[in-house]
Amino acid sequence: MEPVTWPNGGTLTNEWVHGLMSSFEWSSWNLPPSQLPSVMPVSVFDSLILTASKILHKERNIVHVDDLDSDSKVVVVGDVHGQLHDLLFLLKDAGFPSQNQFYVFNGDYVDRGAWGLETFLVLLSWKVLMPDKVFLLRGNHESKYCTSMYGFEKEVLTKYGDKGKHVYRKCLGCFEALPLASIIAGRVYTAHGGLFRSPVLPKRTRGKKNRKVRLLEPETSSLKLGTLEELMQARRSVLDPPWEGSNLIPGDVLWSDPSMTPGLSPNEQRGIGLLWGPDCTEEFLKKCELKLIIRSHEGPDAREKRDGLGGMDIGYTIDHSVESGKLITIFSAPDYPQFQATEERYRNKGAYIILQAPDFTDPQFRSFEAVTPRPKANPFYDFENVIDSDDEMDKSALDTNEEQASH
Repeated sequence: MEPVTWPNGGTLTNEWVHGLMSSFEWSSWNLPPSQLPSVMPVSVFDSLILTASKILHKERNIVHVDDLDSDSKVVVVGDVHGQLHDLLFLLKDAGFPSQNQFYVFNGDYVDRGAWGLETFLVLLSWKVLMPDKVFLLRGNHESKYCTSMYGFEKEVLTKYGDKGKHVYRKCLGCFEALPLASIIAGRVYTAHGGLFRSPVLPKRTRGKKNRKVRLLEPETSSLKLGTLEELMQARRSVLDPPWEGSNLIPGDVLWSDPSMTPGLSPNEQRGIGLLWGPDCTEEFLKKCELKLIIRSHEGPDAREKRDGLGGMDIGYTIDHSVESGKLITIFSAPDYPQFQATEERYRNKGAYIILQAPDFTDPQFRSFEAVTPRPKANPFYDFENVIDSDDEMDKSALDTNEEQASH
């Protein structure tokens, strides 16, 4: 297999992107991970990630998918988690991006599965080829914290050896550029985790000798749903979305979960983000004049522990049906996670959503089985002992990361 070369003049073509997909599929079967640079040289990686990062950095926090006509289709994809072969199947099954075939990916491209890097680079190449048709949003796993815990960092270091740190750093920089949410046809909101709070700015009060004293975190009772304007103003270029302070919107959008309990409350189980009830879904849809919220973030393992919410057996659930519309969870990694410590595998299907004219608010669901067999691969994380399903933010691990990042 010839190594991939960057095209003269740097303009990608359909053939180039299809060639990249074929090269990665071939190498997954025929080469050990450490031989990936013989297929994807670092110089080509550098050109691709730089070109993609420049495009992504120019996008706003919310990307608007608006250039639609009566022939347009929009495919919405949930978590793919390094399951390259399932992603390649999905693209072929749904139809590759084209002039009237749009894609919105809801994040979580890496971690857990053995081909996170290849998966991410395939998606970046489609983004570079068709920047106005393919939209890549950020997931909670596109962060320093998650990738150091769930395999992606080790995967990159294994695949690129002495250049691994450089490749990993460039990926982190690209993660920071990913937008947080999309609005499709003015009617459908998509994001990885979902809804978010209105930022409460710390009040300043006059203390002794007129010193300014900052009041601590707002009480739960003051939690209130955020607006699209507030989301547009959040600072997304952070390695790890903060769980405290004033820039909480990115963490909410990437980590929050729906609940059947009314109201907004802190997401205690995850240690970051919120839980929101059907009343909040109704309020958000109505206020923003939307019909659908499509989010991802919960696989079969996460859903096993959630009271009142459906399982992820067929790759999607309709979590809230309210007067103004619906809240849907879509999960696109079948037979997930790739490495399972439990005796019984979940054997879930993955799914994707197709939205079509006239108003793009009537979702068609397509479920699909995992591609079998998968090439043999070793996990890049201790899947038997790692905290299950992103349950908790291990704050101590995050602090260590922060220190390392600042050195």
